[in-house]
Amino acid sequence: MSSFDDGDVSFVATFDPTGERASTTVVTAVAAVRGADPATLSPLYDVIEPDALDSLCSHADRSDCVHRLWFTYEGLDVCVRSDGEVRVVAPSSSEDTT
Repeated sequence: MSSFDDGDVSFVATFDPTGERASTTVVTAVAAVRGADPATLSPLYDVIEPDALDSLCSHADRSDCVHRLWFTYEGLDVCVRSDGEVRVVAPSSSEDTT
């Protein structure tokens, strides 16, 4: 599931933390916001280790709390939540990080 709302300049995509890779969802979501083919983006590993991101989400899913990891990729702020949400936000946007 994904959505784009020009009001808050964000794009939200979801993944199943028990079987899907968060890193793949990040690249796909950022490509959608950029209007680009995912293969044309810079490698995700230039900003974060994809295997570590995937591992964090799959292990954190086993706990009762939701973990969030923020980083910048392709000039956009990305928030990956361990419950399976990826939010892509323009850096100038004021996004609630709670």
